[in-house]
Amino acid sequence: MQPFQAVSAVPPTTTRLHLAMASFADEIVGTFARLFAYVGTLALFAILGLAALGQLPSLRGDEAPTRQGWSVADRSHPAFAVSQIDSSDKTESYTVLRHPEGGRRDVIRWVGGVAELEIYRAGGEFDPARSIMPDMAARIGLGEVVSLEEAGTIDTKFGPIALFRPTGTAKPAPSCLGYVKRVEEPSLVISGWSCQGDTLPARRAAIACTLNRLTLLTSGNEPKLAGLFAQAELKRRTCGPLGPVDWVTGAANAQLRGSL
Repeated sequence: MQPFQAVSAVPPTTTRLHLAMASFADEIVGTFARLFAYVGTLALFAILGLAALGQLPSLRGDEAPTRQGWSVADRSHPAFAVSQIDSSDKTESYTVLRHPEGGRRDVIRWVGGVAELEIYRAGGEFDPARSIMPDMAARIGLGEVVSLEEAGTIDTKFGPIALFRPTGTAKPAPSCLGYVKRVEEPSLVISGWSCQGDTLPARRAAIACTLNRLTLLTSGNEPKLAGLFAQAELKRRTCGPLGPVDWVTGAANAQLRGSL
C-alpha cells in the first residue's frame, strides 16, 4: 500500500492573482461609493439653492413678482415704450412678468414712483370675473383693503378710459388716480396709476398724455395686437390740455361716480 500523499499547495502565482483581483474590485467599489457621495452632496446643495432662490422675491420686497404664479422674465425684451416729452419724463424701470399659463405683463414705472403703466396680455390664467380694484389699490400703495370709486373717464387713442380714486379722497385734488381699459380682441388690459399734476384736471391730462404716447415696439407674432395699435395711432392726439369739457371727459364726471 502506497503512503498517503498530501495535496500539493496552490501555486504562489495563482494566489497573487486572486489577491490583485480582489484588491482591484475593492478599489472600484470604493471609487463608486465616493462618486455617489459626491453627486449626492452636489444634489443636496442644488436643492437648498433652489429653495433659497424661491424665497428671494419675498425677501427683496419687489411688488410685481409677488403676484401668485408670476415670475420675472429677465430675457424678455420690452414690447412697449412711452415716448418722452422732456428729460424729466424718464422711466425708472421696465419689468416683464410671465405666467406658466401664457400671460405676460409689461410694467413701466417712472422715476420717483409717481406713475406706473401695465400692459397685460392675458393667457389661460385670466379670470374675467375677477375684480382688478384690490390689485389696483395695492399697486398705488394703499393696500387691498382700501376701496376705490369711479372718477370719470378720459378720451385717449384707445377710446374712453375709466378713472378711479381712493374712496373719501378730497374732491378738489385727489392724490392719485388709477385707470383701467379692457380690450376684448386681443385679450388685453391696460391699467396703471399716476400722481402727476397738482390738480384733478392736470392728473387726468397726464394720464391721457401717457396713454397717447404709448407705442408698440414688437407684437411678438400677434397680428391682433399690431392691428390694435395701428388703429389707435390713427386717433392719436398731441399732449396738452384735454378738449372741451363735456359729460364724458369733464374734469369731474360727477354723474359717473359711485363706490365699487
